[in-house]
Amino acid sequence: MIWKMLISSVVAALLLVQPTSADETCMSPYMAKIVGQEDYVYIWTLGLEGVGNGEDKLVTVDVNPDSKTYGTVIHSLSMGGRNEAHHSGLTDDRRFLWASGLDTNKIFIFDVHTDPAAPSLHRTIDDFVSKTGGVVGPHTSYALPGRMLITGLSNNRDHGGRTGMAEYTNEGDFITSVWMPTDDNLQGAVKSGNFADGYGYDARALPRRNALVTSSFTGWNNYMMNLGKMMGDAEAMKRFGNTVVIWDLHARTPKKILDVPGAPLEIRCAWGSQSDYCFTTTALTSKVWLIYEDDAGEWQAKAVADIGDASKIPLPVDISISADDNHLWVNTWNDGKVRLYDISNPHAPVQVMEEQIGEQVNMVSQSWDGERVYFTSSLLANWDKTTASEGNDLQYFKLYNWDGETLTPEFNLDFIELGLGAPHQMRFGAHALYGGATAQSPSGLASPTAH
Repeated sequence: MIWKMLISSVVAALLLVQPTSADETCMSPYMAKIVGQEDYVYIWTLGLEGVGNGEDKLVTVDVNPDSKTYGTVIHSLSMGGRNEAHHSGLTDDRRFLWASGLDTNKIFIFDVHTDPAAPSLHRTIDDFVSKTGGVVGPHTSYALPGRMLITGLSNNRDHGGRTGMAEYTNEGDFITSVWMPTDDNLQGAVKSGNFADGYGYDARALPRRNALVTSSFTGWNNYMMNLGKMMGDAEAMKRFGNTVVIWDLHARTPKKILDVPGAPLEIRCAWGSQSDYCFTTTALTSKVWLIYEDDAGEWQAKAVADIGDASKIPLPVDISISADDNHLWVNTWNDGKVRLYDISNPHAPVQVMEEQIGEQVNMVSQSWDGERVYFTSSLLANWDKTTASEGNDLQYFKLYNWDGETLTPEFNLDFIELGLGAPHQMRFGAHALYGGATAQSPSGLASPTAH
């Protein structure tokens, strides 16, 4: 045991001085890290009626430019039906990829270790709602040491936005669940503004500050409704989250509820070893928000930048922070654009680029070295557009090279033409991650804020 601890310490020390040149930003700080060129992108894909077999799929694309099958789909695993495929996440050891369905509440655990080029289904969790005490809509799968944190979007009582989070072992055994704080039950949290709505969406950790940050969206009644119908329903439009919650990371107890009006979605935290801030964007009000710890050690939230013209409802969705904490990529689904912000001063972001990606765009994943940016298109089955204007792609997976000034298209896969469906979440993989030179130990051993 002693020698194992010594080896781990030496490895951790070496990792602090090794160059970090690959992998995807915005991952958990507890995850093992790819060093070098990523080989695969795993894409969790929503099945569409009349497209291929119509089923949800885990699609593997070869993204290593030295490979003979570069830029092509090399594997596709169908799920036997449609579940409202949405988000996915890797375990801290990267052996398993968790992917969930917002409608059926099923969680699919894929083995991406045995054969990284051809993942297999390891386990299906189909009792998520009963195990968690009524949480509905498993969303973010976030790696903790030896565990997965799963955020919810809804509940089985009224299918509204009040929800909770659950923890599982990496192998899929339920551990515990906790509900988001509300006006009726603050659970010891300080309500700093007008809202304590109990809504949930995303989660990110800042281990150095013992902080877990969660955001809020909407419940099953809304996210499974036709978008046009929902936007025309005044009552439905009131049922969106307006909060970000700061939690005690170790105790998993809520500490402070911050007002962030307009449905704050993805949370991305700065990577610097002294960083004490995160960003989110609001889907309904088109703003960049800074969640930060002030000089007194109190967590605060403030809007720091606009995203396009809010009156045209660009609808900010996924965001990605660069490894050097200097830039933030922001996708806007409705107008199909990506915008890049200089966040070197996090309190005053400045937009420095804007580019059309497709008719709609949802997820963005950038490589750690900042040289590649990947995009996918699908948001939700009942929200996605069904036609594209001239020159715009509808459902796609795209890779662009990035030189710091210009996005240059590298390849584009039309998922409708390929019969695959609507591509959503992306995660990176590598064929030699286990046993080769392309793996670093979980960075939590070395520096929990470095990755």
